[in-house]
Amino acid sequence: MSYHDEQETLDNMKTWWTRWGNTLIRSLTIVLLVGAAWSGWNYWQSRQVAQAAVLYEQLQQVAQASAQELDKERLARIISDMQSKFKRTPYAQMSALIGAKAFYQAADSAAAKTQLQWAIEHARDTEYQQIARLRLASILLDEKAYDQGLSLLAQPPMDTFKALYADRRGDLLAAQGKRDDARQAYQDALQWLATDNANNGPVRRLVQLKLDALGG
Repeated sequence: MSYHDEQETLDNMKTWWTRWGNTLIRSLTIVLLVGAAWSGWNYWQSRQVAQAAVLYEQLQQVAQASAQELDKERLARIISDMQSKFKRTPYAQMSALIGAKAFYQAADSAAAKTQLQWAIEHARDTEYQQIARLRLASILLDEKAYDQGLSLLAQPPMDTFKALYADRRGDLLAAQGKRDDARQAYQDALQWLATDNANNGPVRRLVQLKLDALGG
C-alpha cells in the first residue's frame, strides 16, 4: 500500500470516527453497564438465597420443638425477617407453611391463619398457594366459619388439587347440613381420585366413608 493509499485510508477512518465514534462509545458503555448490572443482580440473588437458607435452617430448628416448648416469639421473629428481607426467595413460602403448622399445633390458630394467608397472597409457586388455601380452609372448618372456607376454595384449583378441594368442600358443606351438596362434592372428589395415577387408596377410602355416612 502506497503512502497516498495509507493516508486516504487514515482519512476515511478519521471521517468514520468523527461521525460514529461517539455512538460506538455510548453503545459499548451501555453493553458494559448492562453486563455489570446483570452480574451484580446474579451475585445479589445468590447472596440472598444463601442468607435465606441459613435463616430457614434456624426456623426449622425452632419449629421442631414440641407444641408445649415452642418459642412462638422467636418463630414469629424469624418468619418476619424471612418475609421482609427474603420475600423473593423460595424459602419465604416454605417458611410460611412450616410456621403455620407449628403455630397451629401450639394452639395459636390466629398466627397460623396469618401465615397461611401470607402464603396465599405472596407465595411464588401456585402449588404453595393452593396448599395454603386447603390448610386455611381446614382451620376455618374447625372454627365453624363454613362460608369463609367455601369462599376460599371457590377459585378453580390445578388438576393436582381438584380432588382435595372437592373433599374439603364436602366437609364444609356437610358441617353446614347441606347433605346433597356435600354428597356431590365427595362424588367429585372420588371421580378426580379415580383419574389420578398416584397411590391414593387410603384417601379414596376415607372420602368413600364420608360419602357413605351421608346416606342416600
